[in-house]
Amino acid sequence: MSTHQRAVEQIRQSYAEMPSGAAPRLAKSTSNLFRFRDQGRTAKLSAKDLDEVISVDPETMTAQVQGMTTYEHLVDATLPYGLMPYVVPQLKTITLGGAVTGLGIESTSFRDGLPHESVEELEILTGDGRIVVARDDNEHRELFRAFPNSYGTLGYALRIQIKLRKVQPYVHLTHLKFTDAAKCMLAMQEICDSMVYDGENVDFVDGVFFQPGEMYITLGRFAERAPYVSDYTGMRIYYQSIQQRNRDWLTIRDYLWRWDTDWFWCSRAFGVQQPVVRSLMPRRWMRSDVYRRLVALDRKYGVTARVDRWRDQPVQESVIQDVEVPVERGAEFLEFFHDKVGMTPVWMCPLRASTRWPLYPLEPGKLYVNFGFWGMVPLPRGQFDGYYNRLIENSVHELDGHKSLYSTSFYAREQFWQLYNGDAYWPVKREYDSNGRLLDLYEKCVRGR
Repeated sequence: MSTHQRAVEQIRQSYAEMPSGAAPRLAKSTSNLFRFRDQGRTAKLSAKDLDEVISVDPETMTAQVQGMTTYEHLVDATLPYGLMPYVVPQLKTITLGGAVTGLGIESTSFRDGLPHESVEELEILTGDGRIVVARDDNEHRELFRAFPNSYGTLGYALRIQIKLRKVQPYVHLTHLKFTDAAKCMLAMQEICDSMVYDGENVDFVDGVFFQPGEMYITLGRFAERAPYVSDYTGMRIYYQSIQQRNRDWLTIRDYLWRWDTDWFWCSRAFGVQQPVVRSLMPRRWMRSDVYRRLVALDRKYGVTARVDRWRDQPVQESVIQDVEVPVERGAEFLEFFHDKVGMTPVWMCPLRASTRWPLYPLEPGKLYVNFGFWGMVPLPRGQFDGYYNRLIENSVHELDGHKSLYSTSFYAREQFWQLYNGDAYWPVKREYDSNGRLLDLYEKCVRGR
């Protein structure tokens, strides 16, 4: 903790010494954002000394973790105690601070909500330069509750106290195939409500839509023993196995990172799913953060756009989004998405919030389905960048859903503050960033500053 205190003092001092008029920006080695921002007048704030697990307490089943610690690092620290965070976002380099201030999700979210719902305490560097400890039961309660989905516009998480849950060594998977989206959504509702399938408790639920007439719900349950374990960190690809087998077993660690090796299915854009390429590529490169860096380089140098022009191909739009739709409207969304966008596969992950969080106001106790889709779609002739993303935004909100803000957004200012609760945001913003040192949520997430 003394090392942590030195790191806190260093970042506080660095923040105080930044030139006025320059928007602070955390300097991180990795990012899972897909808002490639205009750099403008920014000043980088180093967080390199805030990436450690301070302690794991197996008695209270909690961990003290610095804000820039990745979930990969935290899981490696907790699994030896037979513990894991309640919700472990699916990519190794997502940080705890990022998952709390941004939002994260995974296959325990049908029961445990989003990552911030298992946070007990936040130590925050606020926009006005203070270091405060915010809890749900102290004088900084409004900041604690407004921090999720604030994307660093209220301050930066320096230390997080997070609850942990017990695990078993293995996860037994069952893949249920559906040919009708409405029946798939109904089954997901029933399983998530009962938390039981075929007489056994269910610990994990997610799914994949491959095409109309082929979609799967994957159920996971903890197991003390396994007849075998599969390995999807080498030549075999996890998402393809869903179509090939009804049951499977993974170690708990490999289950938590089952999507990371191929960034779900996005590694195919880099040829990594071709057997020859895959056999030559070092395993340490088959990670989501490597693919994310390649995307950033492509955007910077315009390689894909140049190749498309050379081949006389249509201009493509990046469609990288996660949206939450009430489960009873999920089949409608899938029909819209397949008809108007056509990208496959689509990830499906159910979630239920236990309480209302001001800046991402999902209805408590109501089951939603997160649909995740990530790729490029050719634009129709005469249309411009943003065409598909605007269609998706409109559809999501017509279906009483919400959209995550880690990627591009196109909302008008007034609509944005209605959807993301400006009435709750602005009093907290004025209290903890009275001079507007940090960008506000609209400027950062929509205008991309």
